[in-house]
Amino acid sequence: MDSNYSAQNIQVLQGLEPVRKRPGMYIGTTSIDGLHHLVFEVVDNSIDEAMQGHCTDILVVLEGNDVVRVEDNGRGIPVDIHPGEGVSALELVMTRLHAGGKFDKKSYKVSGGLHGVGVSVVNALSEWCEAFVHSNGRIHTQRYKIGIPEGPTHEAAAASLPYAAGSPDRRGTVIRFKADASIFETTTYNFDSLSNRLRELAFLNKGLKITIRDERLSTPKSHEFKFEGGVKSFVEYLNENKTVLYNEPIFIEGERDDVQVEVAIQYNDGFNEIMYSFVNDINTREGGTHLVGFKSALTHTLNEYLKKSKQAKKMEEALSGDDVREGLTAVLSVKVQDPQFEGQTKAKLGNSEVRGIVEALVNEQLELFLDRHPDVIANILEKSILAAKARIAARQARDATRRKNAMDSAGLPGKLADCSDKDPAACELFIVEGDSAGGSAKMGRNRRFQAILSLFGKMLNVEKTRIEKVITNEKLQPIIASIGAGCGGEFNIAKIRYHKIIIMADADVDGSHIRTLLLTFFYRYMTDLIEHGHVYLAMPPLYKIAYEKKTFYAYDDAEKDRILSEAAAAAGKEVKSDAIQRYKGLGEMNPDQLWDTTMDPNKRNIIQVHLDDAVEAERIFTTLMGEVVAPRREFIEENALLVANLDV
Repeated sequence: MDSNYSAQNIQVLQGLEPVRKRPGMYIGTTSIDGLHHLVFEVVDNSIDEAMQGHCTDILVVLEGNDVVRVEDNGRGIPVDIHPGEGVSALELVMTRLHAGGKFDKKSYKVSGGLHGVGVSVVNALSEWCEAFVHSNGRIHTQRYKIGIPEGPTHEAAAASLPYAAGSPDRRGTVIRFKADASIFETTTYNFDSLSNRLRELAFLNKGLKITIRDERLSTPKSHEFKFEGGVKSFVEYLNENKTVLYNEPIFIEGERDDVQVEVAIQYNDGFNEIMYSFVNDINTREGGTHLVGFKSALTHTLNEYLKKSKQAKKMEEALSGDDVREGLTAVLSVKVQDPQFEGQTKAKLGNSEVRGIVEALVNEQLELFLDRHPDVIANILEKSILAAKARIAARQARDATRRKNAMDSAGLPGKLADCSDKDPAACELFIVEGDSAGGSAKMGRNRRFQAILSLFGKMLNVEKTRIEKVITNEKLQPIIASIGAGCGGEFNIAKIRYHKIIIMADADVDGSHIRTLLLTFFYRYMTDLIEHGHVYLAMPPLYKIAYEKKTFYAYDDAEKDRILSEAAAAAGKEVKSDAIQRYKGLGEMNPDQLWDTTMDPNKRNIIQVHLDDAVEAERIFTTLMGEVVAPRREFIEENALLVANLDV
């Protein structure tokens, strides 16, 4: 390393060079999430047009060869020459960071892309990009290579376009791009993941039609999203397979001091809170002042009704926020002219004035609604009181568990065979079903960093019960104690004792059920475990194939067939059927086999569990583990042949 450090060592990156040099600073990651982010950056420009009332249709097309096209019928990016820069406004928007029409609040009252880097970042990270603007019966275009214009903005003939030109009076913008494979880990888009986010955007912009079409298939498929009910439709969608306490969501909307507020609220008979908050269509996953205002108003309003009700005698203390949000499904969307986000990811709103605006609007309008619907408030209060009693019982259960652990010097369950290393980042916990498999795992493991927790029998379905039953359940207590970070509202990710928690179950229907029960528990009561990437699924082999004094393991039927085919070609004869062993369970493996196939970090296959889409995860857990049978049957019938490998 050169010890001389002077002005010549200072590198000045021009234009879009900083984006290509450090893409993670602009899109977060170069994984598939970052790839999808490119699409959403372009779509967000169209959404901003829709929020101003200038756009009613957005089309996203996945073309062949990893090309994406986004069309809208907005005003179109201006193409006239910028007086101060001497190039077209289109070129400025596409090639300059912090260039756009969202800063002076004249063209856009509110918008999501407040940093002005959106579409220019897409351009910078694309192998090539094309922009087309339809306006006043004319079409203007410009093409770019890794963000650099290949020529000036010019007029194009309708016949030369790589898409259907449409009517002569068409207006709007079309962006077409191919992500740079030298930057991204993959350039293959996931249709379902993109569809889920576009559905969310359609919910948040009532009346806006968003279509996504996949033309990579021999028979193209498409989804069209349009919801006249807006956030009300969103809540109904989230509660689709749940039993609701009243038929139609409570809807609150209003505007104060240029802050627009929309809230939809509906309770179901479940025990989980489903709450999504948005600012200018951006999902504020970490909440912020708008969410604080909503929660405060909801708790205050329901406590005021409790004081006036006959049920007040049943309560010795006020309802807590958790009490009034049990079984709540709510979507809060605010539009703010100058939102101040905490952090680069815009995950938390910081504007202090928004709290008071949301709180006042919700207090006033919720009270007006509940005064007119006494049956609704009666049902909500009854549920909240039951939740409060469960909370008190859960607190007592926790206290009892802590006293019990205090008397036990280790404080760890007897079924846990712990590891010797105490660094959580280096440690793994295998959750194994059955004493036989657990015994093999204990003998085959690396005792330094691998811990084994044996379970017996199927555990509680937490989708159908409250927290106090979870804490006291004899099947779940060992898991909670082993992980060591608490449960539910008390869960603290910083206290986990293992950074890899690996579910190891048999490769059959019962094993799949156990995995689903455990994942439901982690999703509902230790969500951060999944969100931080600490949960994994072990992938034990289905077959053992022994021939010519060699042993092979196959993890699915396709791999078995390949091994048998290669063995037959090498030996000049077919492998006898008695050389193939179909494992019925992990307990059939001896410790060495279990280590070699499923536990050795250098050889094993494990799948990290991701929470890519919280909305769809919520719906799937409700479908598979909830009370309503019909949606579960329909889901199984639609997916069984695709993903199941059942013994018959």
